[in-house]
This record gives sequence, structure tokens and C-alpha cells, in this order.
Amino acid sequence: MNWHYRYTILTLCTVAFFATMVARLVVSPLVPAITDSFRITNTVIGTALTGMWLTYALTQFPSGILGDRYGERTIVLVAVGGTAVMSLALAIAPVFWVFVVCIVLLGAVAGLHYSVATALLTRTFKQRVGMAIGVHTIGSPAAGLFAPIAAAAVGTRYGWRAGAAVGAVVAAPVFVLFAWRVRETEPRRPEQPMAERFEFDVLAELLSRPPIAFTILIAASCAFAWQGIASFLPTFLVEHRGQSTTLAGIVFSSYFVVQAVTKPAVGSLSDSYGRDGVIVGCLVTTAIGLWAFIALPGIVAVAAAILLVGTGLGWAAAVEPRFMDELSERERNAGFGLVRTVYLILGSIGSVAVGFFSDAFGWAASFGVLVALLSVVAACIAANWAFDLGY
Repeated sequence: MNWHYRYTILTLCTVAFFATMVARLVVSPLVPAITDSFRITNTVIGTALTGMWLTYALTQFPSGILGDRYGERTIVLVAVGGTAVMSLALAIAPVFWVFVVCIVLLGAVAGLHYSVATALLTRTFKQRVGMAIGVHTIGSPAAGLFAPIAAAAVGTRYGWRAGAAVGAVVAAPVFVLFAWRVRETEPRRPEQPMAERFEFDVLAELLSRPPIAFTILIAASCAFAWQGIASFLPTFLVEHRGQSTTLAGIVFSSYFVVQAVTKPAVGSLSDSYGRDGVIVGCLVTTAIGLWAFIALPGIVAVAAAILLVGTGLGWAAAVEPRFMDELSERERNAGFGLVRTVYLILGSIGSVAVGFFSDAFGWAASFGVLVALLSVVAACIAANWAFDLGY
């Protein structure tokens, strides 16, 4: 078998993403036990979790700068090793304020991985960037399928601290494998003072480029929908469609399975047929799937909807290469980190918005807002192509 080194890089970057995501996702199934242990409310633990996801978003940009300064391999190792250490610290936190510090730091170190790994893969797979990013992003849905089951099983038998330590158990061997099998990577800008990379004029110029700004709009809208659906799909299925909690859980797990299977195909299609056509296809597919969830009765409709939504929400495999197409090789580490920080922060509003609209207007209207948003963005991309607007 002719195994190329670049596939070793791709495999280990994907496994590293899986490890950093598992460490963040194992906490949610343990929330009831954590609140009982520390005698806190759901609001308090929810605030801690928000802090974790916020620091994850905020470290995307500085991770790119650090990758330029020290090399991508070093930063990925810091991310995975830091994830293992902070997961263990989280599991042994004696009081809640220590738990909060650990979970916020967990988000920060885990956030160092994605941008630099994506830049490394872009340089390694010059002609097949979409495919590489599509495979890399499998780490997220795979973790979404594994982490809740593992955390619940371990936590039920041995307590929440053992469940939280699952993140360390997964990340530690990945750190060893990455250090062993991935060669040193040459820093892109080892001599440039890091302060120069944070100058406002430089950041504003990059973000204001029409193709970059437009792609941020697309990515933020897609992330908004992803956050809302990931946060509330099981609740929607129970309260709007009247399904059992067990069936809703099975459907939700199936959503991650579909994403894991289809993301590489989405990326490969964007390599072969262009980014924008595939992105529009993802948006329309997701909108149709959500409409089926809202309006069509029966289990067949649910199965079709989860296939459509799961496939369409693989958008990152086409949208993120669109960023890379517009960034020079010297810009890709820090530039991609910057745009990812921006669109993740904007997209994080999705959870709050879907929750608000469901309380105020009901679940059909709440998911209907996502259908409308995705449809408008798809129309904007189509208009950009039809009229050659340069975005």
C-alpha cells in the first residue's frame, strides 16, 4: 500500500480535533451530577460552559499568529497536551471556582488546534483543500457521537469526575502519536514581532476585503444555524413532534453520523465544481430538511430530514476553503484564525436566538427563522455569481 506522509498529517490532525472536541463535549451529560456536587444552579453551570465556548472562539486568531511564529506542529501539540492537562484538572477541581477556571482554560487551549491544523492541511493538500478540510472536520461529529455516550456511561458508574477525565484519557495518547509521527513544521514568520500582527489597520484591511467579508457573512449564518440546531434539536423533536426522549436521542446521534459520512464528499465536490455552488446546495438542503422537520408528519419525514440537515450542515468543508482561496500562504495561519474567531462569535448567538424564538413564538416559528435565514444567504450567493459582483 502506497501511504503518503500527507495522509499521516491528515489523519493525526483529524484525531487531534476529535480529542479536543471530546474534552469539551463530555461536560454536558455530566451537568446534573456537577450541579449536585457543587450545589449550584443550571444558570451558573451554563455560564461556565459559555465561558468555555467563548474562549475557544477567541483563541482561534492568536493560535494562527503562534503557528506562524513557532510552527503548526508545536501549536497542535500545545493544544492537545493542554487539553489533556486541563481535562484532568477539571476532574479533580476541589471547589467550583477552580472548576470554572479549568473549564475556561480548557476552551482556550482546545481552541489553539483548528486554525493552525487547517493552515497546515491547506499547505499540504494544495489541489485538494476541500477534501482535506472535509476529512479534518469529521473530528467534530465523531466526538459528538462518542463523547455523550462515553461520559454518561463512565459518569453513571464512577461519578462525574471520572466522566470528565475521559477527555484526558482520549487526548494523552493522541499527543504522543502526533509528537511521534508528525515532523517539525517550519515557522512562516519566526522573526516578526507578534505585536505587529495585532495592529488594527492590518486586521481591518483583511476583514474588509469584499470576498472575505462576504464569506464571514456566509460562515456566521451557517454557524448560527448549526448552533441553534445542535442546542435544541432533541428538545424540538420531543416538544414539537411529540417523539420520545429515546427516539429524539437516536435521531440526534444520527445527525452526527450523517455529518461524519458526508463532510469529505462536500469538500471534494467544492474542489471539483466550485465553492459557491456547493455552499448554495448545502444551504438549500438544510432549509428543505428543516422544513420537513417542521411540517411533514411521520418517521419517514424525520429520517429524510436528518439526512438533509446532516448533509447540509457539512457546509464548513466548502465555506472554509473559500476563505483559504482568498488568503495568501503567508496570511493563512493568522488570517484564517481571525476570520474563524469572528464568525464563531457571531454564530454563537444561534443558541440564544433559537431558544428565545421558541419561547416567544413556538418551535415551528423558531426553526422557520433558520429556514428563512439560510434561504436569504443562498439567494445572496446566487446573486453574487449571476451578476459577478466580486464577493
